[in-house]
Amino acid sequence: MRRGLVILFCATLFGLLAGGGAARAQGADRCQAGRDQWAGQAFANAISEYALEWSPFGTTEWGWVTYVPLLQKELGTDCEANTPAFAAALAGFQTRYALTPTGVFDQPTFLVLKGLLQERRPFVMARVRDECPDPPPLNQLGYLVESEEHADRLTRLLRRDVLDAYRRMVAAARAEVPQVRNDPERLQIFSGFRDPEADAARCAAERNCDGLRRAVCSPHRTGTAVDLYVGELLGMGVDSTNPASRRHMTQEPTYRWLVRNAGRFGFVPYIFEPWHWEYVGAPPSDGTP
Repeated sequence: MRRGLVILFCATLFGLLAGGGAARAQGADRCQAGRDQWAGQAFANAISEYALEWSPFGTTEWGWVTYVPLLQKELGTDCEANTPAFAAALAGFQTRYALTPTGVFDQPTFLVLKGLLQERRPFVMARVRDECPDPPPLNQLGYLVESEEHADRLTRLLRRDVLDAYRRMVAAARAEVPQVRNDPERLQIFSGFRDPEADAARCAAERNCDGLRRAVCSPHRTGTAVDLYVGELLGMGVDSTNPASRRHMTQEPTYRWLVRNAGRFGFVPYIFEPWHWEYVGAPPSDGTP
C-alpha cells in the first residue's frame, strides 16, 4: 500500500508540474488562472485527492477523487481538483458556508457538501422528521420495458411520471455520451419500485436491514428512486459499496454526465451510492428539460 501511494504521489506531482496534462490539452488554461495565489492549495489538493486517509462513511478510503464530480458541480467548475481555479472556487464555496476559505479540501467541506445533497432528497427530510413515506397507489405505477431493466436484478415498476422523466434522460444521454450510446446496459435500471412488504420480508430473511447495507424504510418504496447501471469494477457487482468500486463508477463518463445533467430531468444523487438517483420533480424554471 505504501509503495503504491508513493508511485501515485509521484505521478500526480508530475502531472501537476507538467501543467495539468490532459486538462491543458483540452484548452484548460483558464483552470490555471490565479496560479500565483492558489498554486500551493492546488498542490495540496493534488496530493490529498488520492492520498488522504479518511473514513467518510465508516470504511477507510484513500483520497476523495470519488466525490470530485459532485464537488465540481457544486462549485460550478469543470476544472480538475489539482488546479488553481478549482482551489479558488473551493475557497468561495467554503466562504458561502462559513468555513475557513483555505481552498484546500477537508472533512468540514465534505460534510457541507454531503448535507446539501441530502437536503435535496425529500425522502431524507421525511426520515429526519421520523416519517416513512407511503408507497404510491398501484394505478400510479408503470411498467418498464425489457430494454430498461438490467439483467443483474430485474425490476418491474416505477411511478409513471418518474418513468417518463427517466426515459427522457436516457434519450438525452444516448445522444450526448458515446459510452451510453454504444453500451445498451448503461443507465438500465436494476432497482426501481420495491414493495414495502416484500422489502420487509427480505430484511427478515437476510437480516441485513442495518441502515447501511439496506434501509428499514427504503426510498425505493416511493417509486421515485432508481438504481442505474453506471459501470462496475470487475468482480464487485453493480452496487458494490467497496470504496474502490464506487471510485471506479464515479470516474466513468456515464456518471459524470449524470452529475452534470440529471437535474435537468428532476433527478438528484445520493452521495454514497453512484448508482442511486431520486426523482424530485421537474426544475421549477421550466417544465421540461
